[in-house]
Amino acid sequence: MAEDRRRSDTSANGGRAASRTGGGSGDKDERTARLEQALRANLRRRKAQSRARADAEPPAKASDMPE
Repeated sequence: MAEDRRRSDTSANGGRAASRTGGGSGDKDERTARLEQALRANLRRRKAQSRARADAEPPAKASDMPE
């Protein structure tokens, strides 16, 4: 019965699942470009966060606090 469902699922989507895995090199190039762009944006964001933490005032030490 499970095999029948799998067969009907693949035929219901018109074989799109098979074409998705066998895409041309253009799809791969687009995906790679999007991933590289996302990685660069992530790196920029993390650097900005790091700079903001470095610019912030360091937390007070326990020895600096009055008793």
